[in-house]
Amino acid sequence: MSSIRSYRGIKPQLGHAVYIDPQSCVIGDVRLSDDSSVWPMAVVRGDVNYITIGARSNVQDGSVLHVNRVTEKNPDGCPLIIGNDVTIGHKAVLHGCIIHDRVLVGMGAVILDGAIIESDVIVAAGAVVPPRKRLVSGYVYVGNPVKQGRALTEDEQEFFVQSSANYVLLKNEFLSELNN
Repeated sequence: MSSIRSYRGIKPQLGHAVYIDPQSCVIGDVRLSDDSSVWPMAVVRGDVNYITIGARSNVQDGSVLHVNRVTEKNPDGCPLIIGNDVTIGHKAVLHGCIIHDRVLVGMGAVILDGAIIESDVIVAAGAVVPPRKRLVSGYVYVGNPVKQGRALTEDEQEFFVQSSANYVLLKNEFLSELNN
C-alpha cells in the first residue's frame, strides 16, 4: 500500500522535490510545498479538513498531524496550516492549528485546535499549547500548559533557516537514493 493515499477522491498535492518516506502516511487533502519532507512513521491525515505544509518545512519521525471537521458551531472547522521553514520535531502532535514561518516545534510537543503560533517561535520539547492559544513572535515557550519563556537569541533565530536547510539537504540525499 502506498504511503500517499486519496480520501473521497482527493489526493495529496506535492510541490517540487518533496520527500515522503515510504513508511509515513499522507492522506487526503494535504498540500506539500517545494522541498518539504515527511519522515518515517509520521501521519499527515487531511481527511475532514485540509493541511498545508510550507516550503522547506519538515515533519519528523512519529509526528501526527490532523484536523477538525466543519460543523455548525465551527463553520471553518480547524484546518492545519504550516508555514515555510518550519521544523516539526520527532513525535510532535499538531491538531487543527496555524503555525507561521520559521518555527521549531520541539520533540513531543502538542499544539491543539485553533492555536496560532506566530513566526520566529520555539515551542519547547514536551510543551502543550492549549486550544485557541496564541504564541507571539520572538520567544521560547515551555511547559504544560505552555508559558512564555525567554526571548530568542540571535543564534536561535538563525537556526530556523539552518534547520530547514539541513532537512532539505537530507531529503535530497534520500530522494537520490530512491532514484538510483
